[in-house]
Amino acid sequence: MTTAASPQGYLSHLRAALALGLPLIGSHLAQFAITLTDAVMLGRYDVETLAAEVLGASLFFVLFIMGSGFAWAVMPMVAAALGAGDETQARRATRMGLWISIGFGLLTVPVFLFAERLFLSGGQDPGIARLAQQYLTITGPAIIPALVVMVLKSHLAALEHTRVVLWVTLGAVAVNIAGNYVLIFGHFGALELGIRGAALASVLVHLVSMVLLIVYAARAFPDHRLFQRFWRPDRDALASVFRLGWPIGLTNLAEVGLFAMSSVMMGWLGPLTLAAHGIALQIASAVFMVHLGLSNVATIRAGRAFGQGDSVALRRGAVTVLALSGGAVAASVVLFLGYPAPLVGLFLDPASPDSAEVLAIGTALLAAAALFQLVDAAQVMALGLLRGVQDTRAPMVMAAISYWLVGLPVAYVLGFVLNFQGIGVWLGLASGLALAGVLMMARFWRHHGSATAR
Repeated sequence: MTTAASPQGYLSHLRAALALGLPLIGSHLAQFAITLTDAVMLGRYDVETLAAEVLGASLFFVLFIMGSGFAWAVMPMVAAALGAGDETQARRATRMGLWISIGFGLLTVPVFLFAERLFLSGGQDPGIARLAQQYLTITGPAIIPALVVMVLKSHLAALEHTRVVLWVTLGAVAVNIAGNYVLIFGHFGALELGIRGAALASVLVHLVSMVLLIVYAARAFPDHRLFQRFWRPDRDALASVFRLGWPIGLTNLAEVGLFAMSSVMMGWLGPLTLAAHGIALQIASAVFMVHLGLSNVATIRAGRAFGQGDSVALRRGAVTVLALSGGAVAASVVLFLGYPAPLVGLFLDPASPDSAEVLAIGTALLAAAALFQLVDAAQVMALGLLRGVQDTRAPMVMAAISYWLVGLPVAYVLGFVLNFQGIGVWLGLASGLALAGVLMMARFWRHHGSATAR
């Protein structure tokens, strides 16, 4: 890459990062709100129904986040192609990203249709497993439009059209709330469908989002001809997306699996600890959406600089997004350490006899989450930068080692052997995320960002 002085200074990089980042952060928060509204509305309908939806949605999410690796691979490929002035390659990458994502979605459908057996073999309550099967029979095939949406969001974000991503996601929140209200509870003369209503609302959300993004992409960029002769294969682009995407998918799976195992370990400590863990994780996840949006910015900006062969722009862009993420970390640390009780209290009924104990545990976990935010932000920002320069295999290995060979064992030792309980589990997770952040940041700066900015 060239080390010639970039025409963009840090202020220009800051403006570009904020213009890209604010809508992306908003869209991630809106996506998070969909999950949150499902939990709140089903919780008000029936506790067993909520438990079944959590079980079914967890399986859906694991497969969805794994398949999203191919969608996320589209983002740096399109950004690099546009940086190099090659619109044809940008179109080819997106088309083949859609092909692979649709293919992956089709392969997962049988898993959803026979999920009840899987849940029963895992020791789940038969009634809950049966309800979860009802949910997945309806919503499982919707993984196909959901993955198409992810590819199109990556394509549009790489084109720096992030506002439409935000507005479509906000629209999805509205559709989800309205669909849940009508179909779960049977309002406005509709049948009361319970968990099946929640599943139908989710299908509607994915289909509406897909149609809106397809229409926008076709009309906003007619010269790209994204869907013209869509059926024609492109072996080179298909292979490139697959090579870049499967490590991203496995990296996503490694992290999701780590947090799933943390919930299992928290369950060993009792239902109140698990409830406090769930509340603290919801709060931490909401803040994490800020870093996830900035990580997308890092991928896009690094991808453009990579395509242009401009190492100075790459370094300056990296410094800028890392500074923004650091500012968000500082704000969240103040929030978690200064106001833990009000935050946890938002999720609790003061009249409940267990609320005081859950509040005490959750408050302690938020103190651990203050450290958690720093290392979690570091690893996701490093991942974003490395994906921007299309470096995905080494981070996958680093993630697997950090999360599963370090984070999980340390969480067990601190939580159960040394009897630090819930805080020990969270500190163990933080240790794995910290190692991942250090290894990935070192790789980016050593191999990709070492040029001196001027």
